[in-house]
Amino acid sequence: MPHLVRPRRSRLALGLAVGLALAACDAAAQQAADGAARDAPDTAPSATLEAVTVTAQKRTENARKVPSSISVVGEQQLENQHVTQLSDLNGYLPAMTISNGGSPGQASVSLRGIPTIGAGAVVGTYLDDTPLGSSSNFARSSRFVLDLLPYDIQRVEVLRGPQGTLYGAGAMGGLLKYVLKDPDLHGFEGRVGAGLSSIAGAGDLGWSARAGLNAPLVEGRLALRASFADESTPGWNDNRASGRKDINDTRQRSGHVSLLWQPNDDVGLKLTGLHQSVDSDDNSLSNLDAARRPALGRDGTDKQVPETFEKTIDFFAATLDWNLRWADFVSATGYSKTSTDQATDESRIYGPVFPLFGAAPGISRFSLALELEKWTQELRLVSKPDDRFEWMIGGFYTRETSDNRQVVGATTVAGESIPGVTPLAIAEIPSDYTERALFANATYKFSERFDITAGLRHARNRQNFEQIVTDGILLPLGASPGRSSENVTTYLFGSRWHFDRDSMAYARIASGYRPGGPNFAVPGVPPSVDSDRLVNYEIGWKSLFFGQRASIDLAAFVIDWKDIQLSASTRDGISYAANGGKARSRGVELTSMFKLTPDLRVGVNGSYTDAYLVDAAPSLRGLPGDALPGIPRWTFAATADYFFEWSAGYNGHLGASYQWIGKRKTNVDSNPDAAPLPASGQLNLNADVSRNDWTVRAYVRNLTDAREISALSPVKSAATGEIVEWRANRVQPRTIGLEFDLRF
Repeated sequence: MPHLVRPRRSRLALGLAVGLALAACDAAAQQAADGAARDAPDTAPSATLEAVTVTAQKRTENARKVPSSISVVGEQQLENQHVTQLSDLNGYLPAMTISNGGSPGQASVSLRGIPTIGAGAVVGTYLDDTPLGSSSNFARSSRFVLDLLPYDIQRVEVLRGPQGTLYGAGAMGGLLKYVLKDPDLHGFEGRVGAGLSSIAGAGDLGWSARAGLNAPLVEGRLALRASFADESTPGWNDNRASGRKDINDTRQRSGHVSLLWQPNDDVGLKLTGLHQSVDSDDNSLSNLDAARRPALGRDGTDKQVPETFEKTIDFFAATLDWNLRWADFVSATGYSKTSTDQATDESRIYGPVFPLFGAAPGISRFSLALELEKWTQELRLVSKPDDRFEWMIGGFYTRETSDNRQVVGATTVAGESIPGVTPLAIAEIPSDYTERALFANATYKFSERFDITAGLRHARNRQNFEQIVTDGILLPLGASPGRSSENVTTYLFGSRWHFDRDSMAYARIASGYRPGGPNFAVPGVPPSVDSDRLVNYEIGWKSLFFGQRASIDLAAFVIDWKDIQLSASTRDGISYAANGGKARSRGVELTSMFKLTPDLRVGVNGSYTDAYLVDAAPSLRGLPGDALPGIPRWTFAATADYFFEWSAGYNGHLGASYQWIGKRKTNVDSNPDAAPLPASGQLNLNADVSRNDWTVRAYVRNLTDAREISALSPVKSAATGEIVEWRANRVQPRTIGLEFDLRF
């Protein structure tokens, strides 16, 4: 929680905690009997690079054999670098840009130069076999991408390029897929852990606690897996107006339970339940003046209203796998409910309007409440692998209902109502989205070296919404319904050539789309927005060499994007959706890994992306040739991991990573409100020591305390239309942490 007086003892407390933890670990190790103690998990690498398994094509495959550009972040990487939110990976993976809105749960994700400049997401999000997030424009899915606290997660898969054939609506830039750990039918496992952290500029320590359990209930047939994690991050932002310190405290909680039943060797049923919550007292945004200079210090703000953020996700899924001998039948059923509550201080926007009604400038609090319920069902038949002809056919159904409630308040500085002004608007937007789709994929192997793939998906969606304005002066009172329907076909063509067992080249043409839909009922705003679509042309090369001790993945792409969905706004600050013309993105991606010795592993990732408008975009005031907003031309990342035996029975690991993202702009070049965002780099270190069943891990994120601005947005007066200030989000300050894990 925020504090008026900032304690100064956090670093001393962390130092004492480190010393006590190490002492306790050493004592525990001395007391353990070497013969009776169970070995710790083997984290030391083999002499060659390990194979990475993915489900990108809805089959379990070696990532090196998939003819597409894929990155995988494994459980050990997430733990070692203490990744607690998506934005921690910004710049870490090629051609992936993540923008953070000031707290966990407020993330926007772009892949391959396709920015989130509309209300709908451009990157699909899956949890195991089930999509999450909305396909419509009314639940603001582009701003609130699934941002899981990554504990007990097997891996995170990132698929670059459109995935419209297998994954459908919204996966036009690519796909973000969280893969949970499955229950183990044979082995009991327990795990508990805790940690402390210190953030530069924060008055309090952060802490974390976690626990996990895997238990076979019937040996080989029925097993349960459960986990829980709790992460408290202290604030470091100060409100100069109210005198409150460390206002952006955040608490994340996550828990999941999975039950796996295999009544025989041919049938498996997995039931999964997950709950996650994010509760932030305020965000980390600071104020800049109209000339983009820090108005109240680097991490200072003068908000009149705490910008709280709360988000909860409840998720349930049932996945049936049935071996029919000649094919595999899969049924994936999912249900999710997401609730989001956000408050924003818009006093600088609407406060200048108050004098028009005879009142002094006051306070305007914008409240957004989103409720989304989503049902999905997918059925598919998948041929057996390694046949000359492989195929997949399936059907998909989803139904979403959402409610978007917005209140624009208006009070005096003392919090009193203003006659004729209070409130400025109360609007509610209930909506529903229904989609049905059929899809098919097939691969024909002409030989062991050469094959071709083709895929097709046809989808039909229907949308209904109603804008109900019950009070205020910004919007016409009354109810305004809207509806839309559309048919969309996406496709995939690809070929793959294996030079030998460890090298292959591929070519791929794939399409994707983002659904359109009815628009907000605002004077002068078009009644609907069309879906936008793109086609991706790609060639790639994947190779293992030096005796499988080195790997390089290269991909080059060109994307043609048309009918771009844009987010525009009226002079009163009311947002709506609009279609633009065409844009193009082209680039190159590199992913590589090297085993310099059996104990030393080094990785290098990078990308070059040139994304620009082909046609003018009047709603953005953009001209042909303008760079698309928020997209850096260059990204770069490097990692190094060294494993060693410290002394008899002690295993050690040292790790380092550097992630860098190039300069970009907040808007298209020709827009006078476009502001530059600087290039920024972040150096992270981590180390761990393990013996028998325990592990002590230390980490430093942002070692040099680089504080470049990572996101920037203008605040315009509704009275004049002029920029009165900017809201800036900076890279999180240097964070030092210590964690302890015990397995049993």
